Amino acid sequence: MRIRILLLSTLLAPLLAVAPVTDAATTAAATRPALVVQVLSNRADLVSGGDVLVAVRVPEGVDPGAVRVTAGDRDVTNRFAVRADGRFEGLVTGLDLGRTVLRATAPGARADRIAVVNHPNGGPVFSGPQTRYYRCQEGAVDAQCNQPASYDFLYKSTDPTTPDLQPYDPDNPPSDVATTTTDEGVEVPFVVRREQGFQDRDRYTILTLFQPGRGWRAWDPQEQWNHKLLVTHGGGCGASYAPGSPPTADYSGTLEGAPLVTPSYVTALGLGFAVLSTALDNTGHNCSVAMNAESVLMAKERLVERYGTLRYTIGTGCSGGSIAQHTVANAYPGIYQGLITSCSYPDTFTAGAQFADYHLLRLYFEDPSRWGPGVVWTEPQMAQVEGHASHLNAVVADEGLFKAALNPENACSGTVDPVPGDPSTRYDSETNPGGVRCSVLDLLVNQLGPRPESVWTPQEQAAGHGFGGIPFSNDGVLYGLSALQAGTITTAQFVDLNAKLGGLDIDSGPSPDRITGDPTAIANAYRTGLINEANHLDEVAMINHGGPDPGIAHDYAHAFWTQERLLADQGNTDNRVMWFGPTPLIGDVNWANEALVAMDRWLAAVEADGSREPLAEKIAADRPADVTDRCVVAQAADACDVSELQALQTRLSTPRQEAGGPVANDNVACRLTPLDRADFAFLPVPFTDAEWATLEQTFSHGVCDWSVPGIGQGPAQTWLRYDRPDGTPAYGGRNLPAVPPDSAVGVVSPVWAEMLRR
Repeated sequence: MRIRILLLSTLLAPLLAVAPVTDAATTAAATRPALVVQVLSNRADLVSGGDVLVAVRVPEGVDPGAVRVTAGDRDVTNRFAVRADGRFEGLVTGLDLGRTVLRATAPGARADRIAVVNHPNGGPVFSGPQTRYYRCQEGAVDAQCNQPASYDFLYKSTDPTTPDLQPYDPDNPPSDVATTTTDEGVEVPFVVRREQGFQDRDRYTILTLFQPGRGWRAWDPQEQWNHKLLVTHGGGCGASYAPGSPPTADYSGTLEGAPLVTPSYVTALGLGFAVLSTALDNTGHNCSVAMNAESVLMAKERLVERYGTLRYTIGTGCSGGSIAQHTVANAYPGIYQGLITSCSYPDTFTAGAQFADYHLLRLYFEDPSRWGPGVVWTEPQMAQVEGHASHLNAVVADEGLFKAALNPENACSGTVDPVPGDPSTRYDSETNPGGVRCSVLDLLVNQLGPRPESVWTPQEQAAGHGFGGIPFSNDGVLYGLSALQAGTITTAQFVDLNAKLGGLDIDSGPSPDRITGDPTAIANAYRTGLINEANHLDEVAMINHGGPDPGIAHDYAHAFWTQERLLADQGNTDNRVMWFGPTPLIGDVNWANEALVAMDRWLAAVEADGSREPLAEKIAADRPADVTDRCVVAQAADACDVSELQALQTRLSTPRQEAGGPVANDNVACRLTPLDRADFAFLPVPFTDAEWATLEQTFSHGVCDWSVPGIGQGPAQTWLRYDRPDGTPAYGGRNLPAVPPDSAVGVVSPVWAEMLRR
């Protein structure tokens, strides 16, 4: 035994002798200063276009000239240098699609690495498989609609009657160029460079104050830029299969082209902001929250890579522009830091359910031949059932918004007249069931999911796939309940309306049966943020301004829907102010500009707040004292929440609210409870047996129980992607991993990124 022990000791002696040296080496390596590789232009796993802006933090005592940077097997050190701000920074180009490891090394320092995942400039990044049969613009160099960026110049005139920007020729400059002083005190001629290009198969625009003849690099921007960004949006809700135009000026909450009224995007430029807009962030062109978010993120990445890092981003927009801001901020937090909304809606599909009700009510109300014997409806009665002062609101909302958005045979852009059997032409339910459907439900199939085979129509069977799921239901809704309770309609009217209202089929055609919807699509609408419960809006500052609605479906109630949902989720609305004024829809022609300046002050205060409090608490606490609710004029601000002013603010109702639904109007598919005659004990004259039998047949599934959450109702999941690793759709989305360390969150400054990570 002793011999064995001695032999073992002899064998282990060299190893034991080395062990202290190895430990010492490990300790020495751990105490060496470390390099840190930082991705500045996007989340490291969401970069696109083959390039990425990178900084290497070089510790004290390490020579930056000795740092070497590689991208995979390539040495890209020559892309880097110590820039004017002291940062060792470079734009890495030529990235392959997919994963590339960026690695920095230097003698005497610990190396660092970060993996970036590059996506095509033509997309997608996270929105999932792209729509087929897309028609690119003339001049596209490939099937992804890529085309080199172009540049031209604009200017602001000294003539106050021409507030919009005018074409500018640097070789022959006009004599009426205005001068502007930015919010950092830099005085320059009001000349703007406009960059126009293509990403994600669609157009983007970037505007900046620019001094022609001078260079501009991300690490050496011209001094008039304040590193802030305004994103402008468009209105409506639609589907398109061809590139559109970015709404640079339209729907920004001011009256573009109106003499003496400066558009807010021009005001922003004059202050030193960059202004960005993408066609895909215009809901009238593309009503997909995932593609709204993706296009802005891609364009912001390009802006950072070509112009420089951002401090924070403010959105502005009316109607659909408010929807894009609200839903993107909720489903992809970090892309925006401040929202300026007008003609406000919280999302598409809660308003969509309201407008679907209008459509069905119109089919009944406007066709007296459908009314039963002795049943007569007056226009005031119709309006009361609809929750409005006039039936006109239902007409305008239906004609201007609902029909175009949900009709699959609508002539949306990029499609051509249907050719039987040709799937690249527009859908026709009889002659071309496999064609391109222009309904937004089909545009949103990655989010909503397709309808299950068990419910396929003959058209779906002929096409060989399910169409986009229906994300709402009217099964169980007792239309006109409040009017019946008030005694302004009779039991005969109530029964006749509900028995004959019916629903819509997958092609938006009338159906005698109520809409039951597709449960998976309904749940996915909430999950993906297409229905906005405001669960993630506490980390964004909001100013909403609006005015009376002249009968075009933008009453101020929709702004209150967001308010109600914020209150339900966070217990307060301290991160949002509401302005109401006399100008239709927008409140006041100057408020978009006032809101921009106020929002800038608000975000600057949050940015300067060095406390360790959560971002949501900072946004509420750092709101400037003079940024408060307003009613009509600033002097009446304290009266804004007084219930008597609700009528002035056109806080009107909806058909579902008049049927007993919630004031937040966020239940698009109610859960059912059995019809109970005792619930109608309030009637002075009860239903006849025949009327009750009709109601029992109509509501054989039951009636809405509004006291419980609806089918699938719940919060949005954040930062979803809609493809699987093999490239097939991930219907309803799957969560992206946590934000990689040392990479941008939503493309903001490190100060905001740190606050977002807490």
